[in-house]
Amino acid sequence: MKYKVFSIIFSILLVITLPLALCSCSTQKSSKNDEIILRIANWEEYLDEGDWDDDEEIELENGKKIIGRNSMIKDFENWYEKTYHKKVKVEYSTFGTNEDMYNQLTIGDTYDLICPSEYMTMKLMAEDKILKYSDEFWDTSDANNYYAKGVSPYIKKSLDQLKYQGQSVGDYTAGYMWGTLGYVYNPKYVSREDAEDWGLLLNQKYYKKITAKDSVRDCYFAVRGMQTQKEILTKKFQNQSNYKERLSSLLNDTSDQSIQNAGMILSKIKDNVYSFETDSGKADLVSGKVVANLQWSGDGVYSMQQVEEEGIKLRYAVPKASTNLWFDGWCMLKAGIGKDKEKQQAAQAFVNYISRSDNVVRNMYYVGYTSVISGGEDKTIYDYIKYMYGSEDKKSVDYDLNYFFQQNGDNYNYVMKTSEEMSKGQLYAQYPTQDVMRRSAVMTYFGDQANKKISRMWIDMRCFDPRIKKNSK
Repeated sequence: MKYKVFSIIFSILLVITLPLALCSCSTQKSSKNDEIILRIANWEEYLDEGDWDDDEEIELENGKKIIGRNSMIKDFENWYEKTYHKKVKVEYSTFGTNEDMYNQLTIGDTYDLICPSEYMTMKLMAEDKILKYSDEFWDTSDANNYYAKGVSPYIKKSLDQLKYQGQSVGDYTAGYMWGTLGYVYNPKYVSREDAEDWGLLLNQKYYKKITAKDSVRDCYFAVRGMQTQKEILTKKFQNQSNYKERLSSLLNDTSDQSIQNAGMILSKIKDNVYSFETDSGKADLVSGKVVANLQWSGDGVYSMQQVEEEGIKLRYAVPKASTNLWFDGWCMLKAGIGKDKEKQQAAQAFVNYISRSDNVVRNMYYVGYTSVISGGEDKTIYDYIKYMYGSEDKKSVDYDLNYFFQQNGDNYNYVMKTSEEMSKGQLYAQYPTQDVMRRSAVMTYFGDQANKKISRMWIDMRCFDPRIKKNSK
């Protein structure tokens, strides 16, 4: 897997490009007529930048060979011109958090296509800032509509059923990556039983040996998991006909009492953990400073792969009661695209291009996260998973992925052989089992008032004495 850090020396580019911007009007007009400008904003290090070494070429069971020579952006520009006989120029920017991206929009930055998480998508829906995908985008008879033909039926159903103010989130976003929230842990020091309990962050056996995310939403979800897991694990709760709805309702509770209780629990967590971290948790696991880390599944995969080189074997666990199911997806902004059908078509074409199976493999290999694309009739992605995690050892175990890959009328049995280690480690993090998906819930957009109260609670916990009750209004 490749992880590279790229920097743009803005001042140099400004010196180079400013004179070009002052060229004659006729040049600008020609460029505008001949070329579509597509402005894309994405997470940092979240798209294949190419420049793979020859020995990184992936050769799959189906005979397909995959390697990233150029960046995904460059390859898309070339593909678009060849396919649609029109030039497109991508202006590509990155952001660090959903809030960074939103702040860029509020200060006037204009983009056509962005990749927020599901709760930010809901916020943008509430503010009427994003467009629905066109009917043409969903036409599976179009050979170039790789997203509609290849998105996992499970993921599509999940996005379609996710509602905000009665509207389906799946109409406004095309999924990109997805995953869960859980604990990456060192089994030499932490038992799986402890790691499958949200209360791990409070477990004094691991005093100052655990890290939590420096994220109010992720920590709030973990605390709600702690507050509700006893009730959720009862037979009465498990056997409810509306189990999934009740699970989501409990975990997304933002009542004043729940927020106040969360603040008290978070204050105890602060006393017990090594730190609240943004990106150092992976390195702390690798160095041995900590033995467990509250982590997104994709970063968990990265951590596990990094320490493998040092002979350390980490695992990934999802609490037995619940987990956060998250999505990042592509949204088209009204402020950028407006009523420009040609630009909307180019934006949708970009989503389709990166949803083509070989490009999905490139991005998954480069980024480490899990694509929402299963590939439809194309088995390339399933073959890639077997390439990464398959095992022919006599001690190998069955790992069932039918829920993610199997489509209507598809009789193929997506059960692969893998090692016991992978079934509780990297494969489990990238493609959790169906029972994990049953106990998963999306953390929704809370609304401005609830967000203000939770943010106030978080600031009080981080900066002041959290055990002093404050007015949350």
